Amino acid sequence: MSQAVRFQAQVELAETVPVDVQKVRHPHYGRYLEEFVPGQVFVHPRGFTFFPARMEAFARTYMQCNPLYINDQYAKASGFSGLVASPQMVFNVVLSLGVQNDSEKAMANLGYYDAQYLRPVYQLDTIRSLTKVMDRKERGAGKPGIVTIRTLGLNQNDEVVLQYERKIMVAGRGDRPPTTPLPPSATMPAFPWVEEAEVLLPDFPARLPAGLTGPNSWFEDFSVGDIIVHANGRTITDEHLSLTYEAGNTHPLHFDRIFSAGLSGKMSGDPIVYGGLVFAWLEGLASRDVSENSVWELGFTEGYHTQPSIGGDTVAALSRVLAAEDAPGALGARFGIVSFQLIGVKNITAANAFAKHGGDLFIKENDKKEMGKEKIDEKIFEIERRLLIRKRG
Repeated sequence: MSQAVRFQAQVELAETVPVDVQKVRHPHYGRYLEEFVPGQVFVHPRGFTFFPARMEAFARTYMQCNPLYINDQYAKASGFSGLVASPQMVFNVVLSLGVQNDSEKAMANLGYYDAQYLRPVYQLDTIRSLTKVMDRKERGAGKPGIVTIRTLGLNQNDEVVLQYERKIMVAGRGDRPPTTPLPPSATMPAFPWVEEAEVLLPDFPARLPAGLTGPNSWFEDFSVGDIIVHANGRTITDEHLSLTYEAGNTHPLHFDRIFSAGLSGKMSGDPIVYGGLVFAWLEGLASRDVSENSVWELGFTEGYHTQPSIGGDTVAALSRVLAAEDAPGALGARFGIVSFQLIGVKNITAANAFAKHGGDLFIKENDKKEMGKEKIDEKIFEIERRLLIRKRG
């Protein structure tokens, strides 16, 4: 029910209110190391409604070729209730909603673990995000520490659509003013992390649509050990500045040149491309070859950004098959699960990167020191992912 209210006319007031510089406030967001307390739950602000135009625009921007994300009729014929939001979009939105609380003061994102997509996100679904602090490791006075967090994405029905863990490097507060930590006596909200999670899949029809996917990305096309060098690269322009905020990420490192230039070390200079966007472009570059016949992204783990990217960098991707097995139960007659290692490189073609570095591309960068190997400057990303893929039959 609406109501009509008459307000007084607005008048100019600035000249009548004295300026009091003692009453200045400097709101700032994120948290310092000491302000992360294991057991805390942050309910992140805003939420995000998935409008169909934005869903399709995301899939196009990141070069994703699976028709589930761009073809409404194909998605319905495959058993879904309509166009499905790209898993990369869901991940980017859920992570970005949490930046204001979780990582706006983080120095680095150290890894993604145990990400699981539990149900589809459709047009006009509204997703909100929560984070729980799992662990805080301090490494001595003056040194940044490591915070482990778990994050959930829930839809408007309070159903978990995505859950994952990540680690962030965070500096201590020192003599800087505190942010806004939760009061010690606050009652923590519920955090419905799903143990031994089940995935809600549609009842796939007896005949799935044919003719709209490529010829070489069926389950039978993948054997353990296969290395797939994806043909195209993607040059990232200053578009990444606006794309970061479109996903809802509020870390100034990704769109504020004054902030990024004021940092020290290798992160100083132009804004760093938000890693979730880099992940999305690499996944899109690989999609024609590995995921065009996928009906579900089960999730990913052991994901690391090994080098930052900036505007003007060109990224490219390679995939390696780690496992291939029948899907469980009755699904096994029509679908298989394929695990891939996805590798990202920059400012070199994927083919030249493979010719130059060979198998070293697929060794974790953090393991190379103990092996007596040099890290690869052109390598920017590594992650393991699992897909549910249609069989030809």
